[in-house]
Amino acid sequence: MRVLLTGGSGFIAAHVLDILLQQGHSVVTTVRSQEKASKIAENHKQVGKDKLDFAIVEDIAQEGAFDKAVVSDPPFEAVIHTASPFHFNVTDVQKELLDPAIIGTTGILKSIKKSAPSVKRVVITSSFASIVNPYKGTWPEHTYSEADWNPISAEQAVENPANGYRASKTFAEKAAWEFVEQEKPNFSIATMCPPLVLGPIVHYLNSLDALNTSNQRIRDIMMGKAKDEIPATGTFIWVDVRDLALCHVLAIEKEEAANKRFFITTGYFSNREIADIISKNFPQYKDGLPSSSTPGGEYPKEGIFKVDNSNVVKTLGVKFRNLDDSITDTVKSLQAVGA
Repeated sequence: MRVLLTGGSGFIAAHVLDILLQQGHSVVTTVRSQEKASKIAENHKQVGKDKLDFAIVEDIAQEGAFDKAVVSDPPFEAVIHTASPFHFNVTDVQKELLDPAIIGTTGILKSIKKSAPSVKRVVITSSFASIVNPYKGTWPEHTYSEADWNPISAEQAVENPANGYRASKTFAEKAAWEFVEQEKPNFSIATMCPPLVLGPIVHYLNSLDALNTSNQRIRDIMMGKAKDEIPATGTFIWVDVRDLALCHVLAIEKEEAANKRFFITTGYFSNREIADIISKNFPQYKDGLPSSSTPGGEYPKEGIFKVDNSNVVKTLGVKFRNLDDSITDTVKSLQAVGA
């Protein structure tokens, strides 16, 4: 299948790219600069230009940003849209978080409808942020599934960057579903809603300082930052990046994924469990790691919401990796870049 992958140098997309190539698909990936394209090409030397090529899209929030990228010979049959702008130092939530996320998502759908009639399936990376109800806390009596939507309002969205991030994911995903409903394009969509994404980094794109937010906690625990107190876990559910990437690819390959939302999670974890796994498998870090009496990093005493990932298992047929394997592989990948 000929596939356009956006945001190819991102943490999730780099793994999606590997799986697409392994499965024999032919890929064009968008990146923000020639330098990033060269880095990716350099690390897939064995792959010819017919199987891996690049399109430069500097700013996905620009009107018509993807107009050129969606045109290909041979034409694309599927698009996997992982690109989403995200900075922490936000001064204007509307301009820096909400607009780029929503315009980036509806923009690519418009470009596909206008210029790539051969595309039959578009997979969009959304987030558990568009499912969770942040106002309910740990909500032990509730089971989260694809039926849930974050109830955040436009007014709440601009109150602070954390709200802005959650709202950007929620509004962008809603905009995608509305687009399909109103525009009735040639393609169906599938949205991927993962919580915390852990798992090995792609070494050629990452340094220890440039990790995705989720993996920073593993680096910090390895480096002794949790020795005296383990930080609060925050979101207690996770997925390994390789399983998430596989779900993206399966969602373009399987007919039955059409117009479905997928809540992609393996289940639960805590920061204490991460510390215990590192301690068990990497004795060289022992001196800097918390002990069983170190405070923090526990599950909430009042219990925690339940999760239903049966739709993912049933429709995509994915088998999830366990936390031990995921953390062990992540630590090894961090060691490879100098941890």
